[in-house]
Amino acid sequence: MRAVILAGGKGTRLQPFTASFPKPLVPLGDTPVVEVLIRRLVRCGVRDVTLTVGHLAELIKSYFDHRRSLAREIKLSFVEEEEPLGTAGSLALVPGLTETFLAMNGDLLTDLDFRKLARFHREQGALLTIATHAREVKIDLGVMEFGADFQLTGYREKPRQTFHVSMGVYVYEPEVLRYIEPHRYLDFPDLVLRLLDAGERVRAYLNDGLWLDIGNPEDYARAQELFAARREAFEQ
Repeated sequence: MRAVILAGGKGTRLQPFTASFPKPLVPLGDTPVVEVLIRRLVRCGVRDVTLTVGHLAELIKSYFDHRRSLAREIKLSFVEEEEPLGTAGSLALVPGLTETFLAMNGDLLTDLDFRKLARFHREQGALLTIATHAREVKIDLGVMEFGADFQLTGYREKPRQTFHVSMGVYVYEPEVLRYIEPHRYLDFPDLVLRLLDAGERVRAYLNDGLWLDIGNPEDYARAQELFAARREAFEQ
């Protein structure tokens, strides 16, 4: 199966690390996060990877030019955005997406088995499948519940709530590309809503393994700690 890694963002929330450095190249140990992700794909049998790049694209290309051992394991190509197209819009630039393909953000750490994800997608007959992860959110305050007359009906001290969130990993059928206008900005949530409005089959794949989205300095610190402690889990 082919994979598209979305690596064109500016990584604004991860500054100052990304002020002059592309987010996909921030290191986990001695390896950039995007290479950790690519090597995970290789272990799951993926041999054709396309990176959509934009911000500081030349640094990303230059890095992989020097990773000749990795280049011998996969077919690696690049598609460059002339202007930002969002988390879904850049897919319209990628040539040859004529069969089921994986797409994912280039700044995540996971031990997800991409083969199981793809198998679930096909069994469900879905047009799009989104890998999801349970994330617990804690409110560090007392939460009050009351009606229109301001009479309290409940009080919860520091409640916790669990949400199923997108992991930034997807399986697409090529038919989804009909909903993406070339050279027009489109974020992934808007694409999902278009598919749902059209009555298309969109499925969620529950994953209870390891996953972190490296969105800000705190997440990056946690990802470094997790990778150092569980490196073998990501390299199996």
